[in-house]
Amino acid sequence: MQWLLGFATLTKGNMMIDQIRGKISKKYKSHIILFAGSIGYKINVSTNSIQSMPNSEEEITILTHLHVREDLLDLYGFIDIEEKKTFHLLISISGVGPKLAMTILSGVEPKSLKLSIINGDIKALTRIPGVGTKTAKRMIVELKEKFVVEHDSSIGFEDDDKSQSAIFEDTVNALVSLGYKKHHVENICLDLEKKGSLGSDLELAIKEALKLLTSK
Repeated sequence: MQWLLGFATLTKGNMMIDQIRGKISKKYKSHIILFAGSIGYKINVSTNSIQSMPNSEEEITILTHLHVREDLLDLYGFIDIEEKKTFHLLISISGVGPKLAMTILSGVEPKSLKLSIINGDIKALTRIPGVGTKTAKRMIVELKEKFVVEHDSSIGFEDDDKSQSAIFEDTVNALVSLGYKKHHVENICLDLEKKGSLGSDLELAIKEALKLLTSK
C-alpha cells in the first residue's frame, strides 16, 4: 500500500498516462483488459466505446485519464478525443465523478449530449441513466456556455419538449411507429436539425431521416 500512496502523490495534478496502444485481451460490460508489452491494463470505458472497438489481436490506441485517490488508481479510456474532452467537462461539474461521467457517456453520444445541454433540454438529459433533475440543471448551468458559440448564452430550463420543434417530435414518432429504435431515430433527427435539413414539412423530414437510417 505504501508504494500506491507514493505513486498517488506523484501523479496528483500530473497526467502521467495520456494514451495506451496495445491489443484487447478481454471485453466486459464496463471495462476492457488491454495488453501493452507485458502489462494488462484494466481500463474503464463507455458502452459506446466498447461497441466500436475491434476484437482481440488487433492493436488499438486508447486515450486515457488516470483518476487518482489516496487508496485507488482508476484508468478511464476513450475511443476518440471528443469523448475524452466531454468526460473532462463532465467531471468538472459539482457532484459528477468519473464513474457517473462514464455512465452518462454510455447512455448518450457526446454529440447528442452537447445538443441537449445547448437546448436546455432537461427531459432529454434525465432520460440518461444516473442523471436526475438537479444534475441535469447543473450540467446546463456549468456547460452550456462552453458549448454555445453564439452571442446569446441565456439559459432556459425546459421541462417539456418545447426545446425541440414540433416537426422533430412528429418525425421521431412517425419513424418509431415504423419499427425504428427511438434513440437511433432521435440521433438522426438531431443531426438533420443541426444541419437545418429537417425543414417544416413532415413528409419531407421523414424522407430525409429515412435516407440516413437506411444508409447505416
